[in-house]
Amino acid sequence: MPKIEVHRDTLFEYIGRRIEETEFVELLTAAKAELDEPADERGMMKIELNDTNRPDLWSTAGLGRQLHSYLGGTREEYGFFSTREAACEHADRRVLVDVRLQDIRPYIAAFAVVGTPISDVLLEDVIQTQEKLCWNYGRKRSSIAMGVYRSDLIEYPVRYNAVAPDGLKFRPLGMEEELTPAEILAQHPKGLEFGGIVKDFSRYPMLLDSRERVLSFPPITNSADLGAVEVGDARLFVEMTGTDMPSLLVACAIAACDLADAGYEILPVQIEYPYDTPLGRTVVTPIYFQEPVTLDIEYASRLLGAELSQDEVLQGLERMGISAVAQNGAVRISPPAFRNDFLHPADVAEDVMIGHGMDRFTPLAPTDFTVGRLSASEEYGRRIKTNLVGLGYQEMIFNYLGSYREFVERMYPPDHQEEHSRELVRIANPMSENYAYLRGSALPHLLGAESISAHAVYPHRIFEVGKVARTNERQNYGSVTLDTVAMLIADATADFNLLNQNIAALLYFLRVEYSLRESDDPRFIPGRVAEVVHFGEVLGVFGELHPQVLENWGITVPCAAGELFFNPLLAE
Repeated sequence: MPKIEVHRDTLFEYIGRRIEETEFVELLTAAKAELDEPADERGMMKIELNDTNRPDLWSTAGLGRQLHSYLGGTREEYGFFSTREAACEHADRRVLVDVRLQDIRPYIAAFAVVGTPISDVLLEDVIQTQEKLCWNYGRKRSSIAMGVYRSDLIEYPVRYNAVAPDGLKFRPLGMEEELTPAEILAQHPKGLEFGGIVKDFSRYPMLLDSRERVLSFPPITNSADLGAVEVGDARLFVEMTGTDMPSLLVACAIAACDLADAGYEILPVQIEYPYDTPLGRTVVTPIYFQEPVTLDIEYASRLLGAELSQDEVLQGLERMGISAVAQNGAVRISPPAFRNDFLHPADVAEDVMIGHGMDRFTPLAPTDFTVGRLSASEEYGRRIKTNLVGLGYQEMIFNYLGSYREFVERMYPPDHQEEHSRELVRIANPMSENYAYLRGSALPHLLGAESISAHAVYPHRIFEVGKVARTNERQNYGSVTLDTVAMLIADATADFNLLNQNIAALLYFLRVEYSLRESDDPRFIPGRVAEVVHFGEVLGVFGELHPQVLENWGITVPCAAGELFFNPLLAE
């Protein structure tokens, strides 16, 4: 869980009053936080945040904003956000995006800041916010990277360009000599740490002003000139680049609101894209793009186990800083620009609960006597595991989430990708595009494991028993979960016949009658792939993986793989 270091007196300024330690420890529960270390002689204390869905709390300003609201303070209204409907022109502050960045690091958000000279305490907090957002929320800078610059030195328009690895030299932070982007990846500490994000591209992202002076090489490092912010600077330029636009815009809103709460004026910046984005080709940031969510009051009462009136629901949301209006037995909320964790009415009900305090709800002991037991799918899965281990396979366990690139682009030829992408269940607001989809097959994960296992002695025999999800309009929630076993053999001798023998042995010991019929699955070599059919129902497919699929994963040995869905067998 994220831990932040905050200056006690500064936090109390955001909250609006001083608080004794005992009360403060209790108050932190309103932000799902705990006091990790009390204030030291410098007044610095460490706080652990227990909700990874609330990156807006990972700063002194954000935490203070939430606790101020909880204690009855007024909700701050921010007037600097543009909207999809009203994105006013900001011709004097523009960022122009290079078309070549579309497949590299396509999105950017930015704003300018004007105010009093920045203090050392605030600068430390800005740096901490930058690190927490980029490391935790931005997945170690892969999906979000943030830079802060001295605005007085920048001449607009700023250009977000794609440059050749050896085509431009500048002096990065912490170094005296000028280096090319390729040299930075090889020599600079941040290049060594984060270079893997961009090193495989033929061009690298670069931010420059209108005089071709470098601001930064995102997501690696700032320049030592325009990007070296110091105590006393009063005019700043803040930008964020990334691969996921909604997450990027939320991070931009968090940083902008934090600085606004610190007393600074936020000046929007106009981003001009040469390609389509989810919000169009011209986007003025910070931008409000959240969708309203409706909570039925009866549903909230049932979920929380307490009868709540309309006024009580509104009161709980007000204490959490949520704008809401009542309508026909429900409340309709407008999420703050810096929050994107309202995916379902249950998330709104949770804020109602926290807003009223946990002691408002009387705990109930379970009244039903239940005995735990293994589910039918778990018992059957254990039988499969036992047999496959006996056949010489090694069990693997993977995360059920992954990316479009893994599940579609690396598995299917271009003319089949759209068809199979429709089967995937997409997460509504993923933390990263690397975990944006529920897998529809376990084979990509087996191939991912094989792609990094070339050092191990062959043959490789691996399998996983788990679950996959696919869209299905006939189901209540629009998707169906299937129990699966996926197998892969990697070896110079791996072929259809070898895997066929293993599947025959597995189904024999499971006492499953089956037949084979020809398949045209494009993941496999034509003529070397078959479907497994059980009383007219297709259980799965296996065969020799297509050379293009292996090349997509960087695998250099032949592979035979297959996947069976055993849900139809559970009732037998």
